[in-house]
This record gives sequence, C-alpha cells and structure tokens, in this order.
Amino acid sequence: MNAEHNPQVVSATWHGSPVPPDTIPDSADVVIIGGGIVGVSTAWFLARQGINVTLCEKGFIAGEQSGRNWGWVRQQGRDTRELPMMIESIRIFSELEAEIGEDVGFTRGGCLFAANSEKDLESFHEWMATARDFELDTRVIDATALSDIVSGATPNWLGAMYTPSDGRAEPHIAAPAIARAAKRAGANILTGCAVRGIESSGGTVSAVVTEHGPIRTSVVLCAAGAWTSMFCRSMGISVPQLKVRGTVARTAPAEKVLKGNLFDDRIGIRRRDDGGYTVAHGMVLDHGITPSTFRYAVKFLPALMQELKILRIRLGKDFIEEFAMPTRWALDAESPFEKVRVLNPEPSKSVLKGIRRNLGEVFPALANTEIVEAWAGMVETSPDVVPMIGEVGDTKGFHIATGFSGHGFGIGPGAGKALAAMLTGADNPIDLQPFRLSRFFDGTPIRPQASI
Repeated sequence: MNAEHNPQVVSATWHGSPVPPDTIPDSADVVIIGGGIVGVSTAWFLARQGINVTLCEKGFIAGEQSGRNWGWVRQQGRDTRELPMMIESIRIFSELEAEIGEDVGFTRGGCLFAANSEKDLESFHEWMATARDFELDTRVIDATALSDIVSGATPNWLGAMYTPSDGRAEPHIAAPAIARAAKRAGANILTGCAVRGIESSGGTVSAVVTEHGPIRTSVVLCAAGAWTSMFCRSMGISVPQLKVRGTVARTAPAEKVLKGNLFDDRIGIRRRDDGGYTVAHGMVLDHGITPSTFRYAVKFLPALMQELKILRIRLGKDFIEEFAMPTRWALDAESPFEKVRVLNPEPSKSVLKGIRRNLGEVFPALANTEIVEAWAGMVETSPDVVPMIGEVGDTKGFHIATGFSGHGFGIGPGAGKALAAMLTGADNPIDLQPFRLSRFFDGTPIRPQASI
C-alpha cells in the first residue's frame, strides 16, 4: 500500500524496505543529506534554478518526523526570528498544489489557541504586538466568537487567539509530493542511500561518501533531523540537539467540530482531508535521557525549566542505544545510518489513553470515534527551540539546517527557499543570522520564547 497516494494511510510511508538507487551520480553542485520536508523543499528550489542537486535519504522520504507531525501550518505564536520564514512558507503552501500539480492537503482552516485562564488571555494579548508588527490577521476573540468557529466543545474557554490565514496540510503526502516535483525539475532524489561522511581537500568539501559510493561536490547541506547532531559530531562539530518523542493518533471520519487547528492544555487537534482528525495530547512530550542529555544539559536548562510541566523525562533504553552507537566510523564500512534506516519509536500507551480521554471530554460528539491509527515521532530540538542554520565547522562548504523543534513541517517550504539562496550565494530575503549555530557558543543568552 502506498501512503503517498492514499490519505487514509499514514504509517505505510515509513514501513517496509527502502528501495536503493540503481546508480548514483558522479558529481553534483549541491548534495543534501536528509529527505524530510526541509531537504526536499531545498532540492526543489535548487532544481528549479537549474542547479545540479542530489538528495540522499537513508530510508524513505518523510519517513521520520516530516511524515509524523501534527500537520499544522501556522504563523500564530511563532518566535519572531522564525516569522519571516514562516510567512513565506505559508505563501508557498497556498500556491504549492498549482505549482507542482499534486495535492498536498493544504487548507487555510485557521489556527486557534484556546484560553483556559486569564493568564492565557493575557499572553495572547501580549503576542498581538508581534502580530501587528508582522501584519498578520491574528486577533483575540471572546468565548461567543469561539463557539461560532468550534462546535460542541465542553470546556469553559474564556476566548482564544485566532489566525484565520493559518492552515493545515497532510504531512505524509506533502513532503513526498515536493520530492517528486524536485525530481521532475531535475533533482536526483535517492532513497535507501545513507551518507557515511564527508571528504575534503584543502579545507573545502570535495565529496560525500554514501553507502553506494562517493559523489563529488563542494557544497553539502545536512538536513538530517534527529540524526544531524550525531553526523556533525563525527566531524568534530558540536551541535546541541536533543530528541523528544511525540505520540499522535488518527481518528476515523467523524462529525465536523472545526475546520482548522485547535490547541489547549489537554488537546491538539486538526481536521483531516479524509473527514477524521489528527489528535495529540496538549501537554505531554517524552524525553528519554541519553548521553547527549548530559553533554548539552547546561545549554538546555532554560528550555527545560520553561517546559518542565509538559516533559516526561525517563531513563531507559534510549540511553543504552545512544551509548552503544559509535562516534566515529570508517567511510568504507557500514555506518550507524544504515543500521537504523528509520527512527520508528513506539507510541506511548499512557499518552494514547490520555488522548482518547481528552478527546471525549473536550468534544463529546467525538467520544466514541474510533482511533484507527497511532504513531510516534522523534522531534529534534535546539536549546532555544529555534532552528540552527548555516555553514559550520572548519570545512568550507558544509552547512546544516536542523533543530526545527516540531515546527519544521509548517516552515519547511519557506526554509527550503531561504536555504537554496544561502547555498547558491543569491540575495536572500530571509535574514539567517539569528539561526547561526555560534549563538550557543559565543555568549549570546539562550532565551526560548515562552510557549503560548
């Protein structure tokens, strides 16, 4: 079964054996490591410009977090550093289907953050200054106006922050569709093709070494999601990045209670194109302690203190698995990226129980709706919950784009456009300076934006 063309199926996107390429190119102007939405979007924008680009994905396109997320495409509540890129991204999403000739499930259904307290409302009103600065259509609405948008909800919400222009798309469909568009534009899209490492000459990238042989290039973008920190560490580059596990469920088609996205402290929910809902727990993320937890503990302390109420921290197999992974490996032998093609964590049974309970409590009309599928994904996060983008390390031509912290799907097309400009040296309408990796090492205060 192919999930790329079946909106009823999600998990088929990342199950099975990836098909390795018959051949690989000898060379490319740019090589991208990672087939998530950021990588495929960058490949698409480069290929449209006539750039010879090859993308290498060890498993499947959108096999990890790019196919497993909530599917929200939102400007609302974003860190101000991200907003210019996100505004461009939602513009791209709105034109994407016409551009590529394929459905990606994008709908401007609006985004709602519901207020359970006066404190929530106060934080929404505070964010309105940002909305005005960026000329967004965001507004704070009262309980009556909220009930006109959302039907049958039982919480006594005091109101909500609402951005009508925000949208949603189908993650497991969108990224593969963009990858196919990139391929039609001339990009080489290689699955089942892990990159083992980088070769250099005279301090400049000269090739990437894949499991199927080398590809000569002078420009590399590592957009490998949760694997980026490990890949960079093998090159002697410290990228402070940790993983959190999010559990998500999909319902059968059910009564329409909203057309867009809604979040409060119990539930994150969006309408799906198939008439069902994608549902998550509003306030639970799991972090399995690993050696990286201790390695980057100081840098993550501000974020940890801010999000302590939603993080469940556990010591278990995650520690053992990371501890057992090598930090260096020969480029002519099997790498860790071939041993684990797809990060496919088990969904949390307790979180699923909470999702089931909260769905029925918040929306009684959905109380008996069947949960037809559940999955989990590993979200890579940065210390200030904002991406890390730019050229890094001592080897000229090596770049990263990582740490999107659960925001990568919505921002992916906008990031891809900005990255294509960065990699080609073109004028960039997006200022990427705030995303520099060096901010975590040059004394810049680490200040995650407060969650709202």
